[in-house]
Amino acid sequence: MLKNSFATVVLATGMTVAMALPPVLAQETASSEPEASEVIARVNGDELYEIDLIAFIQRLPPQLQSQVQMLMPQILDQLVNNKLTTQAGRAAGLAEDEEVKDQVAKIEDLIVGQVFLQRSIDDRVTDEKIEVAYQDFLKENPPQRELQARHILLATEEEAKAVIAELDGGADFAALAKERSTGPSGAKGGELPPFQAGQMVPEFSDAAFAMEIGSYSAVPVKTQFGFHVILLEDSRLTEPPVKADMEEQLRDQLSQTAAQEVYAALRDGAEIEVLLGQSEAGSAGGEADPASNEMAPAMQDQTPDGGEVDSAPASN
Repeated sequence: MLKNSFATVVLATGMTVAMALPPVLAQETASSEPEASEVIARVNGDELYEIDLIAFIQRLPPQLQSQVQMLMPQILDQLVNNKLTTQAGRAAGLAEDEEVKDQVAKIEDLIVGQVFLQRSIDDRVTDEKIEVAYQDFLKENPPQRELQARHILLATEEEAKAVIAELDGGADFAALAKERSTGPSGAKGGELPPFQAGQMVPEFSDAAFAMEIGSYSAVPVKTQFGFHVILLEDSRLTEPPVKADMEEQLRDQLSQTAAQEVYAALRDGAEIEVLLGQSEAGSAGGEADPASNEMAPAMQDQTPDGGEVDSAPASN
């Protein structure tokens, strides 16, 4: 039953690919050299290449892409079927059929537009602009002081003072944390992940950043979680990310800006009349917001990994 359902999806995918090749896939296929790709099958003398197989697999739903090996016989069968129907259609003269020409024209329009946009973006997003964007990022995101610390969380101030007294007497901080701390980091000797200012609750952060390396709290630090005894082990400045690690993100950001510049330049002086949603009486059509154009390259914001594994000092 499961095998039959896979076959249905594979067949449907094959028919979809045969009916309309996605523009992005068309670009990838067009840019590949069949001669450099392994021949995987021959159908009436026409060759099918490995790149054809890869393109087909990329069109499968994600849950099936993870099971490609099991589906491979059905995928190959469908590729052969696609080639057979293409050969039969061309033999029947459908390449000159008006319906076929209309469908090809629609796909061609999309590809032409995407290639124009991508080349326009490539002309604008140069290595020099990426370098400028990287230097701007470094200026806007200077190194931050980062602490490495341990803490012991206790329920009462008296318990915290007792721990401080034991530390004054030479007790080992990590051992006391394992024995006394009520926080989840206790099992690791109170060790916390590195943190910057503002990533802990204010009372904890202020106390830790006021300490000297190697010192522990002289008095308990009270927060909403209880009473803390803090040991500051190290203080250092964060290392800025290297350009190579940021290049893809910077290129995406610059590409987004470049795409909007291309749209704006094309709209400048263009005659655009939007009729959708206008009343029958007819009101002047306004231009669509160029920022809303869905063809612009996607960009994902990155957020710092400031998460805290120990709920006691966490700021959230």
